[in-house]
Amino acid sequence: MAIDINNFKTATNTSMRTARDTQSATQSTTAEAQKSAAPVKTDSVSITSQAHELQSAQVKMAALPEVDQQKVAEIKLAISEGRYKVDPEKLAANIASFEAELGGLSFDKE
Repeated sequence: MAIDINNFKTATNTSMRTARDTQSATQSTTAEAQKSAAPVKTDSVSITSQAHELQSAQVKMAALPEVDQQKVAEIKLAISEGRYKVDPEKLAANIASFEAELGGLSFDKE
């Protein structure tokens, strides 16, 4: 009885490859299942009460006009009518207060 070695090798290699491919596919499916079963990590952020207050203040400030046009109109009218008086002592106190506040600030020097 003669055995065809060439046909035997091809059949053996094909069956070995099929078994190896099946095992590889099974391992791949198992790995994917484990990845999907793992708990998903999510990022979270907590905002402090100070941040909420700051955000609220920013919203209120944004809603205000930069210049109170009504007050500007009143001052212009008072100046034109000669009713606007400058209190030199109050002005000096406000300038000194402003300078003191500026002195407490630190500016980044570039």
